[in-house]
Amino acid sequence: MPGTQMTRTMPTATPESVGLSSAGLRRIDGFLQGLIDKGELAGAVTLVARHGKTVHTNAMGKKDLATGEPLALDTIFRIFSMTKPVTGTAMMVLHDEGRWSPDDAIEKHLPEFKGVRVFDGMGPGGPKTVAANHPPTMRELMTHSAGLSYGFNQEDPLDQLYQAAQVWQSGSLAEFSRKLASLPLAYQPGSKWLYSLSMDVQAAMIERLTGMSAPDFYRTRIFEPLGMVDTAFHTPPEKAARRASLYRWSPTQSALVEAPNVLGQDHETPPAVANGGGGLVSTAADYARYAQMLLNGGELDGVRVISAEAAKLQMTNHLSDALIHGGFGVGAQAIRPGFGYAFDGAVFMDPMAAGVPVGAGTYQWDGAAGTWFWVDPAHDLLFVGMIQLLSMVAPPIQKITQTLMADAYVGESVPAGMKLNLPREWREKIEQMRATA
Repeated sequence: MPGTQMTRTMPTATPESVGLSSAGLRRIDGFLQGLIDKGELAGAVTLVARHGKTVHTNAMGKKDLATGEPLALDTIFRIFSMTKPVTGTAMMVLHDEGRWSPDDAIEKHLPEFKGVRVFDGMGPGGPKTVAANHPPTMRELMTHSAGLSYGFNQEDPLDQLYQAAQVWQSGSLAEFSRKLASLPLAYQPGSKWLYSLSMDVQAAMIERLTGMSAPDFYRTRIFEPLGMVDTAFHTPPEKAARRASLYRWSPTQSALVEAPNVLGQDHETPPAVANGGGGLVSTAADYARYAQMLLNGGELDGVRVISAEAAKLQMTNHLSDALIHGGFGVGAQAIRPGFGYAFDGAVFMDPMAAGVPVGAGTYQWDGAAGTWFWVDPAHDLLFVGMIQLLSMVAPPIQKITQTLMADAYVGESVPAGMKLNLPREWREKIEQMRATA
């Protein structure tokens, strides 16, 4: 299309020139192609970069099953919770400017959170509460340990309060923040890890601290500097045809069926309420530029987005040992010894203990439609995977591709003695893949 902006491309190289095996990378795509062939995925786009150079891309399967249109490298995906790390980076931009510090109370920047109390069950007159043992902090807000919930559980009495308050139906992020602050916390700050609306509160804070809309702030301070032309909180009409259809698995039909975006509204223009926890759309190439910026310690192509200190702070574990051993987590992201939580994303402190063959310091997250990424500073490598499957029972694709990636490093493999953090069936399938490679 004339006038259409293209994502800035990173330099390219052959896998072998950066110490990777082409055959090993093809094995990763072969695993994904197998899921596509069995009808468990509509398609997948993968991108691998090492030492700042793209060494492997592939688009497999269909963008839309009904029309048969194939996926392309520039297909736009709803990345849902892969928005969270980007929100973390937006917050680190403000951290570099001295706007907040990790030990600040949230109420310092959002005064409506002053005096928040903790839920203590339902009484005859409504919710009972107790005093918080301390005001929730910014560090806790950045690590899902501030006391907030997501409000999705229909059976949970506190989540029912979220639903009754129509938190999700707010007309602005300021209204959203006020509604949330009027409700009790789910637990004493710092005592649990609970997946939550913390990143949406961060988006409200960005607007409060800067006077800009969140979409404008992300665009001017992250996306435009990095050349991420297809990443936004909306899909303009001229790009809508490039957006992948969403699917879910139907047990009754034993097939993928098209699914609506049940987790949020698809916007044609920048929304008044930007979902800082899950509202972005992006492409594999765009997100790779974001990931490369993290790998580079906050800059890309001579443009600095955040300081090296801020990048390190974002990708460092901030959970206590008690939370690490507390059995917390969400989906495939199980917090455990060796695997903690940094700012707005997870991090491997000890891959051997965590049972995943990546480098120490690997930072990652995923999205509700199956998208996933990781940056591995120890190997100077990034991986972006884009799919379009809304499912809580999909294979642990991120762990599987990380395990296969270990074999793609020339002269390396899964460390001897590592107990892979994978279901037995997938450990066995990986061994079969290796045997037949």
